[in-house]
Amino acid sequence: MSAPDPSTVRHAGPWTHRDVSANGIRLHVAELGAGPAVLLLHGFGEFWWAWHHQLRALADAGYRVVAVDLRGYGDSDKPPRGYDGWTLAGDVAGLVRALGERRAHLVGHAWGGLLAWSVAALHPRVVASVSVVGGAHPLALRSAIRRTWWRRRGQAGAMNHLLRFQVPMVPERRLVADDSAEIERLLRSWSGGAWPAQPEFAEVARRFRHAMQVPGVAHSALEYYRWAFRSQFRGDGRRFAEAVADRVSMPVLQLHGDADPCVLPETARDSAPWRGPGSRVEWLRGVGHFPHLEAPEQTTKLLTDFLQNA
Repeated sequence: MSAPDPSTVRHAGPWTHRDVSANGIRLHVAELGAGPAVLLLHGFGEFWWAWHHQLRALADAGYRVVAVDLRGYGDSDKPPRGYDGWTLAGDVAGLVRALGERRAHLVGHAWGGLLAWSVAALHPRVVASVSVVGGAHPLALRSAIRRTWWRRRGQAGAMNHLLRFQVPMVPERRLVADDSAEIERLLRSWSGGAWPAQPEFAEVARRFRHAMQVPGVAHSALEYYRWAFRSQFRGDGRRFAEAVADRVSMPVLQLHGDADPCVLPETARDSAPWRGPGSRVEWLRGVGHFPHLEAPEQTTKLLTDFLQNA
């Protein structure tokens, strides 16, 4: 079976699909609504459609909601380089400006949350607030992994895929093998107990597996992890850590499942020193790593309440 064309991720709905040039690349976005801008940033193995619930609900609440395929994903460009924290943050800041907005509320899941927090530190003028769903501050995550690395338990054990992903070529092959069955396996293992039994799970898994089959996506998705790991031993990683080390100036919402087996709840709690004034933490009982998909109504309500007061 031939690999799918990137345009096949442009699923129909009430939103509008378009391309936006930002930071030297083309980014595909799905947009809905009018009002203050909310930019939705997906996590590993996902694409813009991960936010289909929030696109509709936040638009109904009076926001201009934009869900983007991050660099290397979906129908966005997949250049060979640029998967470092500096460039990825520049993509998001450039996208806010290219959309004609002075500032936007950033909402990110997992990797998207790390990126949102990084943009707030590196490009604060374009950020109105930060909402991190199933994620942690980059330095909190790094510290938690380092503390537990020697015994491969705790946060290091929860993210043992970080080390597996450093091997050349093999992880790419695994991500696309058997119609990207590995993506569904990760969805199941990182979710709370109830979600895989719910009717929508099969549809989410099918769409994520299809999006991973788009040429170039598997390699690009892994490059995020490879830079994050290798930069710890290089000067650019030390400079990045210094650049994001200060507490951000805007409010942060951390929305986390108390059953998250990937980014552990204690790692999320350790992000407190980097949260700006007026920040909040909300815990979702029995929810795993994907609150926006496992508990969409609860997640959207908490997001909307936060945005209205941010």
